[in-house]
Amino acid sequence: MKIKEYKIQFIQELSPIYDMGEAESFFYLILEEKQQLKRIDLALHPDLTLSNAEMLVWHSIVEQLQQEIPIQYILGKTSFYGLDFEVNSTVLIPRPETEELVEWIIQSRNRGVEKVKIIDIGTGSGCIAIALKKNISNAEVFAIDVSENALDTAQKNAEINEANVAFIQKNILETEDLEQKFDIIVSNPPYVRELEKQEIKKNVLDNEPHLALFVEDNDALIFYKKIAELAQKNLLPEGQLFFEINQYLGKETVDLLEKRGFKNIELHKDIYGNDRMIKAEL
Repeated sequence: MKIKEYKIQFIQELSPIYDMGEAESFFYLILEEKQQLKRIDLALHPDLTLSNAEMLVWHSIVEQLQQEIPIQYILGKTSFYGLDFEVNSTVLIPRPETEELVEWIIQSRNRGVEKVKIIDIGTGSGCIAIALKKNISNAEVFAIDVSENALDTAQKNAEINEANVAFIQKNILETEDLEQKFDIIVSNPPYVRELEKQEIKKNVLDNEPHLALFVEDNDALIFYKKIAELAQKNLLPEGQLFFEINQYLGKETVDLLEKRGFKNIELHKDIYGNDRMIKAEL
């Protein structure tokens, strides 16, 4: 079958679940990943065809998309801050909002040749730690996660991106001291309350790791409390603490930090206008 003809069929098969623009974007992602062809190739060579074997691959992907499995998991990769990352069901798919957090950190600390020691708590795919290592001069970067599987993925991503990051398996809630002093402590910890599950899209709820997403309603800031406590011990003078946060708990998170003696607290909105990230200093 000609690829341009199959594109129409592909979009039609996904139309009950996805809008046309999203289905078309999936088509071109798969075309590039599985056929090594770009949109321009299809325009220049309208008679390109798919073999029977290739059609079987496409049909398998369509079936997974119809089950609302994220395209990033199907292809096993995604892009974050201009870098390529492997992703699978043991790690969250990196979000654009988290890219904004990374950009904020880079703007705050990229001051030339000074050395910067950074730790990323709850690293998942390693996207924050690796992006910071690649973009901050003379950064020494450490990253913690409780999940051994997540750390395996993060280590692969560090190798893919030629980023020297030290990964450590540790349950942060059971940690009393980070054992070193840091210029930057950053975390995008679990922050979605159980009561907010109805807001989560089915493809996320059914596929992404709940360990990295959800917290109990009655202790929604459990990770922020613990990391702020560790930051009090382990931030260097003029060090900075960065969080990605629950959009509904911006004021509560700021209050928590104020009560623990943090200053110069800034609450920033993301591109969607939601309270999404915080910077604070001791």
